[in-house]
Amino acid sequence: MRGQVLTATLRSLLAYMALLAGLFGTGAIPAYLGAPAVVLVLVLAWKDLRRVARLLLIIGGLGGTAALLFDPASLQAAAGNMARLAALVVAVLLLSAVLGQSRDLYRISTRLFSGRPLPRYYRLAFGTGFLGVPLNFGAVSVVGTLLQQQLREHGDSARVRNATRAVLRGFGGMPFCSPLSLSVVITLTFVPGLPGWQLIAAGLPLALGYVLLGSIFREPEPVAASVVGNDPAATAALLRFAAYIGAICLGAFALSDWTTMSYARAVTISCVAMVGFSLTMRALRGESPALPAMGSIGNELAIMGGSAFLGVLVSTLALQLLGVGFDFPHWAYPLVAFCVPSLMFLGGMAGFNPIVIGTLLGGVLGPIWPSEAVLGLGLMMVSGWGMTVAGTPYSANSLLIERLTGYDARVAALRWNLPLSLLALLTIGLIGAALTWTLSPG
Repeated sequence: MRGQVLTATLRSLLAYMALLAGLFGTGAIPAYLGAPAVVLVLVLAWKDLRRVARLLLIIGGLGGTAALLFDPASLQAAAGNMARLAALVVAVLLLSAVLGQSRDLYRISTRLFSGRPLPRYYRLAFGTGFLGVPLNFGAVSVVGTLLQQQLREHGDSARVRNATRAVLRGFGGMPFCSPLSLSVVITLTFVPGLPGWQLIAAGLPLALGYVLLGSIFREPEPVAASVVGNDPAATAALLRFAAYIGAICLGAFALSDWTTMSYARAVTISCVAMVGFSLTMRALRGESPALPAMGSIGNELAIMGGSAFLGVLVSTLALQLLGVGFDFPHWAYPLVAFCVPSLMFLGGMAGFNPIVIGTLLGGVLGPIWPSEAVLGLGLMMVSGWGMTVAGTPYSANSLLIERLTGYDARVAALRWNLPLSLLALLTIGLIGAALTWTLSPG
């Protein structure tokens, strides 16, 4: 027992070391300090890792060995990318753990389940997406816990199944436009010249359209007579969370626009700053705040960090195979833009994390994409990411909902969400193709 406690403590310390390397490290420091800390966390957490996380760790080890022998420069680039993304993951999960202790969450999420069927669906979908900005998939855990309560009260009913649909789709809308989402960070990292505000502004209408379109694909349910009453405490809680999100986003935009700092590092710093502010406010209220233990995030670090590591290696290999100066004909770029969301979705259906496909597509297409039309590529990457998160059975939120409610993730993806996914892929793909065609020169 004592050995397990020491191991968990060491894993937590190493996770914080990886965070510090991403926060303060410049140049090669993340690759030489942050990446080894992440690898040690994963080695110590081996017994607790899921099968897919172990597989990624093994493949990453083999790929890293091959890169060390044949292309050491790509190994350093991959390790640096993994370290920076791991620091972001630790920061986001740290923020989720700190804000997740707030009593405001229960007030907000409880309010989401009241009212008539269609307004309730919209509240759950948009509420989950809203909470997902600072909490990431912690929002699914919070709302999913209340889904368990609904399941106990109402049984396996259309009401609960529609609520589950709303949670999955609402969280899927978040990667379209959330400044703190890994989808936006990865896209801005690999698509040079794309302003973050432009990507988010263009992604927001698509996210709204995706969630609104999802309301068509629901089961009919009896119309309840309940009406949402005025709850000043819930409204105040909602405003506080909106202020948290606004402050983090403004900080990230300011740091990335006014300095030479990368967007990923800017988001990491903004999240950590909000953690510090939240803990300080608790101390001023007479509480005894403490940093959460981060020793249990091995699976997240393995899947996200490992995917980022492999994505850089694979994209580097792909560019070498294609050759220097490779380019598509002018007419092909709109067609490629149309296919990007579908490629990400098919990868998700095959069990690949969107980070792998997103890093590969961004690493290969970003350098050769017309600079005037980078918005088309970036928008299709974040859109494909969101639809993959919402509509495939192996995404983290689908598996979490399955664990909390018992609803099979494959049923949710193939029976509940597949018609919506296919229609959204077609519609958004056409938008991406038209946008790329319009913005491309010549």
